[in-house]
Amino acid sequence: MKRSIINAIMAEADAMIRAHGFTLPPFAYWTPDEFRARVADGSARRIYHARMGWDITDYGQGKYNALGLFLFTLRNGSLADLQRGGGMVYAEKLLISKQDQISPMHTHVIKSEDIINRGGATLAVELFGSDADGNCDETKGATVLTDGLQRILPPGAVLKLAPGESVTLNPGDWHAFWGEGGDVLIGEVSTVNDDETDNVFREEVGRFAKVDEDVDPTHLLVSDYATWFKL
Repeated sequence: MKRSIINAIMAEADAMIRAHGFTLPPFAYWTPDEFRARVADGSARRIYHARMGWDITDYGQGKYNALGLFLFTLRNGSLADLQRGGGMVYAEKLLISKQDQISPMHTHVIKSEDIINRGGATLAVELFGSDADGNCDETKGATVLTDGLQRILPPGAVLKLAPGESVTLNPGDWHAFWGEGGDVLIGEVSTVNDDETDNVFREEVGRFAKVDEDVDPTHLLVSDYATWFKL
């Protein structure tokens, strides 16, 4: 993805988030140089290590409007806390799924998550179960909770979530999603998130976009941290 397109997506996403009554935290608006300085002085190392911040992906396919997702990680705990069963074991994100923009079929190894339609159009979630080896099984349906109510769904069912509605997904629940009828602002509340290791995709795709640096970044992506910060 061109950096100029990423910068434009950030501005568009920020406007949509504000239009729905949410405001991103102050660190969202740091310039790259300010972020680098705060990591160097130690004050922002938690943000760096937790990979909080902007995340825009085309899954390495170069077709963002058809296959992509906007994410902003607001907070994220540690796997060490999760493993010992205490402390900051949770994460929270805001996502934007554009109309008919697919987030491809995937599941998670560890993470359980609530996916919440925070506003906009309908959020469509396609669901399958897993086989004995944990692979996506298109002959199996899924049993999920929607706002605490159990739903037993057939293979490939497309759950439609209106604003305010949510679904709880556990490891082994294979899911793809998109905005239906317009763009959707999505909340995600989950156990600790590790996008480097915890995503398992049905098809071979990349989790992060390859960036073409045609202009300077307005703000850094979480996938920029490794090259911008040497810790």
